[in-house]
Amino acid sequence: MRSSRYLFAAVLCAGITLAGQQNQQPVNTKVSETPAKTTPEPPAAAQARIARGREFLGLGPPPDQAAAARGQKTFAATCGFCHASDASGAEGPNLIRSALVLHDEKGELIGPFVRTGRPDRGMPAFPNLTDAQLYDIAEFLHQRVEDATNRFGYKIQNVVTGNAAAGKTYFARHCSECHSPAGDLAHIASKVEPADLQALFLYPSQTIGANGEKTTTPTQVVVTLPSGETVSGTLKRIDDFNLSLIDSSGAYHSWARSEVKIDIKDPLAGHRELLAGYSDADMHNILAYLETLK
Repeated sequence: MRSSRYLFAAVLCAGITLAGQQNQQPVNTKVSETPAKTTPEPPAAAQARIARGREFLGLGPPPDQAAAARGQKTFAATCGFCHASDASGAEGPNLIRSALVLHDEKGELIGPFVRTGRPDRGMPAFPNLTDAQLYDIAEFLHQRVEDATNRFGYKIQNVVTGNAAAGKTYFARHCSECHSPAGDLAHIASKVEPADLQALFLYPSQTIGANGEKTTTPTQVVVTLPSGETVSGTLKRIDDFNLSLIDSSGAYHSWARSEVKIDIKDPLAGHRELLAGYSDADMHNILAYLETLK
């Protein structure tokens, strides 16, 4: 079952309209025969982002897009005159916000409802629809909920607007000491979507893994005690007064900053320094150059 977690996801977009409620202002009821669009398979990094979004929003299993495409045609022919061909509501309610749709999994709730109808509320029965057709309709409705809810799957357009040649020059001057287009950044544009790639160098809290996934690179620190002994590990916390770290054995250590010497090795320090100096043109040009690294 998609359960109340899916219901919560739809609340993020708008309020809940129960399946039996009626919209007060009808909209266009013309039935469209245009099949539902199927989304091209996104890169691995985009798939990972979408999956994280699904988990965060508490969404159910991804809809079957092939079934949804078939279901759009069936829905338009049988239900579109009341609910609009995109299920957004007309004389009948908006089914994208329907509690029944949100709780359904594979048509086990939607199917019986469609077959029997609600004559007392003006909804006719459709007893001749097959189980396969009802499943397709259910998947179409789940796809419509997905499209309205999972914003992590949206593709940002027109991000690459800079001058690649200027970006290459900037890269050679400021970035080539640590990065190489033939090394760690080889084929980076094929692994990471433009918007994510731009975010990676503008918000330096993460680095790019071997398959294009974003990974957090921990900051290392070496602490020299008054005795001359050194303790090194991953920085846990630092503020104006104290510092703590986790050493290689997993042990936790903490000191007052005034009592020790601290050497922080931040792998993203160079990015943080550049952040204050980027012009708008620099940011767009760098991205345009990185997008040539297919």
